Formats: sequence, C-alpha cells, structure tokens
Amino acid sequence: MIVAIDGPAGAGKSTVARSLADRLGFRYLDTGAMYRALTWLALNDGVDLEDGSALGLLAEAARISFDGERVLIRGHDVTEEIRQAEIDRVVSTVARHPQVREVMRDRQRELAEQGDAVIEGRDIGTVVCPDADVKVYLVAEAAERARRRVADRPEIGAEALATDLRLRDQRDAAQMQPAPDAETIDTTELDVEEVVDRIERLVQERAKASK
Repeated sequence: MIVAIDGPAGAGKSTVARSLADRLGFRYLDTGAMYRALTWLALNDGVDLEDGSALGLLAEAARISFDGERVLIRGHDVTEEIRQAEIDRVVSTVARHPQVREVMRDRQRELAEQGDAVIEGRDIGTVVCPDADVKVYLVAEAAERARRRVADRPEIGAEALATDLRLRDQRDAAQMQPAPDAETIDTTELDVEEVVDRIERLVQERAKASK
C-alpha cells in the first residue's frame, strides 16, 4: 500500500508521515530530502542553480539513496547538511526545473514500487503516485505554519521565516495542488497523533475495501 501525503511547508507533512510510517510499519520516504540533497551537491560542485540542463544531468549521475532516515548522495551522508538555512533558501529554485523533476519523479516511482510506504512531498498524489491507495493533503493557517517553522529553526527568526514561507508558497504553487481524490486535513488545531489517527483510519478503510 502507498500513502501519499502532500501539502505546503509547515503543514506537518514530515512529522505526520514519519509517525504514520512507524505506526504502520511502512517505509518512510521524504521526497523533499532528495531535492535538498541535489541542491547541496550542486552548491558543493559549483553548478549554476538556474541551469536546468546541468542540474538534470547532475541528478541523473548522482544517485540519491536512503538508509532509514539517513540521506546519502555520492556516498556522503548529508542528512544534517540539507536542513541548513542555505539549502532552504534555494531548494525551490532547483526543484522547479523540469529536467530535475523528471529524474526525481522516476526515482521516487522506483522507490514506491517496493510497496508499503508513506511518501510525502508536494506532488506525490497528483504526479509521482497518482494511483496511491490513500492520498492526503495537509494544510494549516499561515501563522501556525510560521510558528512551527520557528520552533524547528529558532536560529533564523520569525520574520525571516514568515517571508521565506510566503516566497516558497509562490515558487511551489504549481506543485501545491491536491489530487481530486485526496482527503484534505487542516492541521492548524490538531496535534500530530490526531492527524495520524485520521490517516490511519483512511488506511484501514482502504484496506477493508480492497479485500
């Protein structure tokens, strides 16, 4: 079974997806980490972030893998490095290139084909896994999303993070569309366990319906 969880930054995708995967005993796949790893490598190699062709070739050549929740690219464990503010600021620039998205989507589909996974991102239910068994789109009010980001990144500051969220929403607008058959959940006033409970019920309902 594949569970697709989409939504904007700060809606709770990563925390919810990770907790749900643990509860179900499924693999957890953070597709955003793949774009972050490529961004880290591009910066490290001095590749122009506006050059979609060069970035696409880099993505093709540098296979990204996961070891549990550890993210590796070219043999380097970049799990910590890809969460730095420098990556936050430019990852959307890298991710918007069609050449990059094509390579990444193919890899993400390969991982999905291994079965039983909770996959989170921005276009999982619409593009990467349109046949996912369960599709969820998480949303939250802008103020709450900003508050969560401040809690995650206290070194950056509330005003800067709020501005960053607004800009990221604008850049990611094309990918931030829920699938027609996705269940939208507003997480603004819900804790993680409440959101996971709701999605788990959807998974159970889907499992019963498929028997």
